[in-house]
Amino acid sequence: MKNTETNHRHDVITDEKAELKNFKQPDEIREFPLGKLELVKIGGATVGRAVLQPGWKWSTSVMPIAKTKSCEAPHFQYHVSGILEVKMDDGTILLCKPGDVSLLPQGHDAWVVGNEPAVVVDFQGMIDYAKEGSSNS
Repeated sequence: MKNTETNHRHDVITDEKAELKNFKQPDEIREFPLGKLELVKIGGATVGRAVLQPGWKWSTSVMPIAKTKSCEAPHFQYHVSGILEVKMDDGTILLCKPGDVSLLPQGHDAWVVGNEPAVVVDFQGMIDYAKEGSSNS
């Protein structure tokens, strides 16, 4: 029987190509006190993996770079390991643990809790994070 429907994804011709990237070979690395950010660019998007060491706190490690009173980068993150505590400017506190997914609008501070590095993969807010001369950090 002939398939006459044309709305199926496999019937659509696009310019999209399959891509594969790995954080072992990031397109860019940014380092800051007690942390680093690895960026991969894929499918027109930038995905970041942050590795934040015990003692890392946004207001002491990244604020001097961002020059803002709190983090203005919105984040959509998957928490891989470690514990990250986030305090929103409105006073809301989130304790982000491995396996959690967090959505953080602009206006927050964050810090590593405990003795294990916090590793997060961010699908939204890392394009200008900890970048000299950018206020969106």
